[in-house]
Amino acid sequence: MRHGKKVNHLGRKKAHRKSMLANMACSLIEHKRINTTLAKAKALKQFVEPLVTKSKEDTTHNRRIVFSRLRQKEAVTELFRDVAAKVGDRPGGYTRIIRLGNRLGDNAEMAMVELVDYNDTYNPNQKKKTTRRSRRGSKKVATPPVDTTASKEEE
Repeated sequence: MRHGKKVNHLGRKKAHRKSMLANMACSLIEHKRINTTLAKAKALKQFVEPLVTKSKEDTTHNRRIVFSRLRQKEAVTELFRDVAAKVGDRPGGYTRIIRLGNRLGDNAEMAMVELVDYNDTYNPNQKKKTTRRSRRGSKKVATPPVDTTASKEEE
């Protein structure tokens, strides 16, 4: 039975699991989307969402808390500067998990984890670009009929 066992151990010891999740979170912040197994994606979502929430309020204390979890200065800077500006009005749900099917080698279930506000395909708030088309080409201009008899009379 798994009563009270909330954490998925992912087949690793605690130190390895923390390092792996920190590296995956830094990659997610840097590249805005990563491919991984479904179990790791679900664990990463639980790991990174509180950090993004902390980044919405830029204080020294929050930066230190996030840095203690991520362990990369560049990732913390990008999280507080770029990502926090985009997700400032969102009340949660900063990441999306999209299932990709099974991996060819070991049949593991794969998934793509992405930051929601950085995907243009699924972002409904973004205005679609419209192209203005000229109506000149659609109308047929009536040309006067050419009178062949008038040209023969002149000769």
